[in-house]
Amino acid sequence: MPPYNEKDLLIKLRDGDYVAFETLYHTYSKRIYWKFRRMIKIDEEVEELFQELFVRIWERREKVDVNQPFSAYLYRIAENMVYDFYRKAARDQKLHDAILSISNEAYEHIEESIFKDETNDLIDRAIATLPPQRRQAFILCKLEEKSYEEAATIMGISPNTIHNHIVKATQSLKVYFGRQGNHVPPMLLLLALSPMP
Repeated sequence: MPPYNEKDLLIKLRDGDYVAFETLYHTYSKRIYWKFRRMIKIDEEVEELFQELFVRIWERREKVDVNQPFSAYLYRIAENMVYDFYRKAARDQKLHDAILSISNEAYEHIEESIFKDETNDLIDRAIATLPPQRRQAFILCKLEEKSYEEAATIMGISPNTIHNHIVKATQSLKVYFGRQGNHVPPMLLLLALSPMP
């Protein structure tokens, strides 16, 4: 147990007490740093997000709920930042390639697939939670890399409907992956969050 009352610290933080902020920083900084490190694996990006997280906490201190665990609030913001990072990576070719390179190095012993067995299991379980049409659209566009038009022809629906299925599937998978915490590999996040060209 910490040698202080966290609620008192949060009240002080909300009132602009920088000493309280520093105490909370030192309490949670290592855990949150390694959470970023496990989820992103690119040192420069980890450092940037780590610093940005605590800047946000300080700038938005008045929004802190003193009746809720600070760790939950902190991790929720961190997870949102990670998903924002992967959305950015999906659109930034250089960053996208860096993540692919790191992921390929991590799984270089796998010749036929970029995913470990447990990753295959995870994505199978995630996709299985989607409604049938949404699941088929996701598989066609994300796993088989078909265009919206090709998927629409196969499914007998419009490309716009395919787009809507992909948007909703991505939202559902984000929620599913969020519940898996640090067990979601970077490659899987890129797969789910990358837009179609």
